[in-house]
Amino acid sequence: MPVSLTHWGAFDAQVDAGDITEVGPGFGDTDPSPLLGNLPGSIRHRARVTGPAVRSGWLEHGPGPTDRRGGDEFVAVSWDELTELLADELRRIVDAHGNGAIYGGSYGWASAGRFHHAQSQVHRFLKLLGGYTFSRHSYSLGATGVIMPRVVGTHDDLFKRATNWTEIAQHTDLLVCFGGIGGKNTGVNHGGTTAHPSRNALNDFRERGSRIVSISPLRDDVDGDSDWLPAVPGTDVAVMLALAHVLATDGLADRAFLTEYCTGYSEFERYLLGTDDGVARSPEWAAVICGLPADALRALAHRMAAGRTMITVAWSLQRTRHGEQAPWMGLTLAAMLGQIGLPGGGFGHGYGSMNEPGLAPLRCGLPALPQGPNPVGTFIPVAAVSDMLLHPGEPFDFNGRRLVYPDIRCVYWAGGNPFHHHQNLPRFRRALGRVDTVVVHDPYWTAMAKHADIVVPSTTAYERDDFSGSRNDPRLVAMPALAEPYARSRNDYQTFAALADRLGFGPAFTEGRTEWEWLEHMYETWADGLDFAVPGFEEFWSAGSLRLPVQDGLNLLGDFRADPQRHRLNTPSGRIEIFSRTIEDFGYADCAGHPRWYEPTEWLGGQRAQRFPLHLLANQPATRLHSQLDGGATSQSSKVQGREPIRMHPADAARRGLAGGEVVRVFNDRGACLAGLVVDERLRPSVVQLSTGAWYDPVDPTDPDSLCAHGNPNVLTDDVGTSALARGCTGAHVLVQVERFDGQLPPVRAHEPPVTVAGP
Repeated sequence: MPVSLTHWGAFDAQVDAGDITEVGPGFGDTDPSPLLGNLPGSIRHRARVTGPAVRSGWLEHGPGPTDRRGGDEFVAVSWDELTELLADELRRIVDAHGNGAIYGGSYGWASAGRFHHAQSQVHRFLKLLGGYTFSRHSYSLGATGVIMPRVVGTHDDLFKRATNWTEIAQHTDLLVCFGGIGGKNTGVNHGGTTAHPSRNALNDFRERGSRIVSISPLRDDVDGDSDWLPAVPGTDVAVMLALAHVLATDGLADRAFLTEYCTGYSEFERYLLGTDDGVARSPEWAAVICGLPADALRALAHRMAAGRTMITVAWSLQRTRHGEQAPWMGLTLAAMLGQIGLPGGGFGHGYGSMNEPGLAPLRCGLPALPQGPNPVGTFIPVAAVSDMLLHPGEPFDFNGRRLVYPDIRCVYWAGGNPFHHHQNLPRFRRALGRVDTVVVHDPYWTAMAKHADIVVPSTTAYERDDFSGSRNDPRLVAMPALAEPYARSRNDYQTFAALADRLGFGPAFTEGRTEWEWLEHMYETWADGLDFAVPGFEEFWSAGSLRLPVQDGLNLLGDFRADPQRHRLNTPSGRIEIFSRTIEDFGYADCAGHPRWYEPTEWLGGQRAQRFPLHLLANQPATRLHSQLDGGATSQSSKVQGREPIRMHPADAARRGLAGGEVVRVFNDRGACLAGLVVDERLRPSVVQLSTGAWYDPVDPTDPDSLCAHGNPNVLTDDVGTSALARGCTGAHVLVQVERFDGQLPPVRAHEPPVTVAGP
């Protein structure tokens, strides 16, 4: 059977009649992800876009704002017609409004592959067209992408050069996990992954007698044995401050480390001890906020100081208001212990968030499709797309700058589905209605495709030749096409080559190369820049993979600790900035110059909880990657009466007279969705959990406020940034109420194509 690669693992594939029928783990993966089970049947799934399509209202009335997106039928057109219509519309927009009026969103995981990577293809095309408005950072890491370079001088190195799992297994005594270490999330990695070592590493860790403390509202945020401290959701910073207070007042803080390797601790300590405002951030103060006993917090602080301790902060903790604070405070707490840079000690960000932190990074880069420069400098933080579309010309703050939202006339999306990522979908639908044209490349009729004006049917990763890998995986893997392109789908390179040719820059886009020639060119260009020998392209392709050298045995900031002068951090002081004068001088009311507690807007301790008394955690699903292949067997097996499952504590279910297996209505003042109830004691009371990624499915597609029949939590979330500093996504936390749904159950149509009629 041929071997290929997904974001959730390498696999052997059995293919029959143009589709994957059976898969197994590739390259001897001893802990394969169950997400592989979504692959069989995916190529010919009923949700595939079978050919080019244009929204009927756009064809009839022309480009322009409309409230019909998502509710109209589509008209099938030929590839020549689509190319002509799309090229003419792009030229019209550029000529009338300039290139900055095109938003090249295209955010998302897309598909594994270095050449057929959707974002690389569309961004190369739009740059050659003259440029486009772009986005910065990600929904997962929007807050840390801004705060951590200010505090520790880097962001990417926190992941790709994180302390290795082997170092943790061998040296760490206590692993303190804020947000847990979700084993379900370690199945995936961008670009692909061929091994899943985290579970075995944690088993080795426990066999040494080491312990895990999980601070999370969910008991199962750690696989296997752990000490569970079920804090009130959104109060992690208060917990950290209490632990820091104990270290400071009980003589446990490493003041020598704070002096030599950090700056600004004294300013932070004044806040910690309440020197100026009279509010000491003690365990007693925190207990009222977080719901954990003060004695338990004090005891944990002493345990942390008694041995080699690693503090980890999950990515999810930044996806809330003031999301900059948790990773910043986690780093500060680790600095107070003085173990940063020591084997198995210090700080980690994202263990259990993806299969990257803890894996040895490559000693080299990977082949890449050159995109070239973007002539347009206009950008937005990625989670501000609705704000941008609804408020053109209005100013906004971001990372010390005062910027202005552009007037976007065309949204061009290839690879990704904002109906999965973005908050407050009713607002997002209204925002999409403000532009002239929405273009979407997608293999499937996702909600974003259904809200497009022009739909371009892309191939999946298994219908084209490519190769892929990731920066923390030792293999570059060949990905030969497993099947012919389904129906009338084409890969994005073919689509953009035709568009570029019609727009007059075809030779610049293709450089005269076929797809196969591009693969060979990318590989050989990459090989020429290496300091070690690799086989030629044909030999690599024939072998199916290439093992690359990695940097093993890393401890985060170990080089900085060994020589802080030679390895100065890329911060103004060259050290860890517990207090940042730069951030303080920005003058933001919601992000000061040192980490601190800000009361959340969506939490059980606030006034809003009187109306909506359940705290919903919208975390990553266990049965798919984000929303990818939601129609697959593994994802579908978790549904309850066809709806996404929502977990609720038995006491909360009993209080509402609810039983497992029922369909419930989850709602607040922003929207509502249906979900299938699972009663589970592995949650803190008053907490419910509804994973992201169920395809958005409005009962009335013409109504932005319609009930979602399938269970997408983003009909409920607030569309507001983390702070004026980063403006990151805040979609992980939201207050809701839950009640039995007693009406006639609407059908789930999330994976059904829209009505498409034959063209004239």
